Amino acid sequence: MKKILIIGAGLSSSSLIKYLLDRSSEYKWKVLVGDISEELAKKKVNGHVNGLGFMFDVNDASQKERLVQEADIVVSMLPAYMHFTLAQTCVKYGKHMVTASYVSNEIKTLDQEAKQKGVLLLNEIGVDPGIDHMSAMQVIDRIREEGGEINEFESNTGGLVAPKYDNNPWNYKFTWNPRNVILAGQGASQFLHNGKYKYIPYHKLFERTERISISNLGEFEAYANRDSLKYREIYKLQNVDTMFRGTIRRPGYSRAWNVFVQLGATDDSYVYQDSENHTYRQFINSFTQYSATKTVEQKIAEYLKIDPESEIMYKIRWTGIFEDKKIGLKAASPAKILQHLLEQKWAMEPDDKDMIVMQHQFVYTKNNIKKKIYSSMVVYGEDQMHTAMSITVGTPLAIAVKMILTGKINLTGVHMPIIKEIYQPILKELEDFKIKFIEEEVDWVGVESGA
Repeated sequence: MKKILIIGAGLSSSSLIKYLLDRSSEYKWKVLVGDISEELAKKKVNGHVNGLGFMFDVNDASQKERLVQEADIVVSMLPAYMHFTLAQTCVKYGKHMVTASYVSNEIKTLDQEAKQKGVLLLNEIGVDPGIDHMSAMQVIDRIREEGGEINEFESNTGGLVAPKYDNNPWNYKFTWNPRNVILAGQGASQFLHNGKYKYIPYHKLFERTERISISNLGEFEAYANRDSLKYREIYKLQNVDTMFRGTIRRPGYSRAWNVFVQLGATDDSYVYQDSENHTYRQFINSFTQYSATKTVEQKIAEYLKIDPESEIMYKIRWTGIFEDKKIGLKAASPAKILQHLLEQKWAMEPDDKDMIVMQHQFVYTKNNIKKKIYSSMVVYGEDQMHTAMSITVGTPLAIAVKMILTGKINLTGVHMPIIKEIYQPILKELEDFKIKFIEEEVDWVGVESGA
């Protein structure tokens, strides 16, 4: 039997593991799932005859080397910064590795050695990155093959709570890693708009959003991801006038979140002293100027020029940040304190379901006529284990593993899923899991190019 080694049994791995176990008898696979929590690994395997859950310590070099050496392919579901050392081990022993994470500069350095060893290091094969690449390239390649030229490209993705379970004023709940949500957007965001380079510093990011409409779900807003410009080269769109990639939220989220950003409550670079004994009210007050007469709420509203009775201030009050409730976290940064609070307020209820929304917008010219394509995807979670996030991250990963083990993918070196050999069969099979894009083409109506 061929051995598939999956390292990391977190939420995003649920659908990956299920897909591979469901097909393990047909393809004669042994699915080995290792995690720092042996209990979690065994839970994901769920007693399957062709599965094995066990404790895996990424810092145990001898265990890592032995397991990689015995495997036919490795799937890394570890945090992104841990991929490189695992990839090194895979190349050393001539084993393919697949991951949903972005290609790091360190991983890129393994390209030549991986080719020499006949090893494929396939990265960015989840949802974003992953399905976004594959679905975008499918349309881009089709337009080119039909004689068209891409002028503009925008892509936005969001992990949200499904509408039926959207019952708080933020229209948001944690459907994936809370820490990533708290720290989202830090650094400068850069993109191209109407032929002009745009740069947004973190403290202005959540003030600069755009509205989009998706399917029958109504309006959303999107804020810019960090670096959209690099995708011109990846997608071979060096001559486009607009290149933008963003994160989707419901309208109103960004302006409310901006309150925490402006106050400094999302900073993760220092320890807030005596955090375990302070209250949330004391915490948020520590970012404001002293006043003997004004309340914390009044100071924040005045500082940010917000109506104290506005929708924004209602959202902030709803979080409980003004309550005299002890934080209870030792030696925590402001970001960790805010995360600790919101994990209680933005938690998914047991019966809640999530959704992934994604939309690409293409403006292209063909025969001197400009057209615009909206390509939209909406995926709903099944339950708390097989969430939309787990389905859209894990399923393309699992299909890629199957294609590599069955010889349908014969690449070597460091790759992303941007070539037909990879994206066509994966997108086709994803439709069996209700992961499908709906396209709408309209006549393009241009706008004046602003500064």
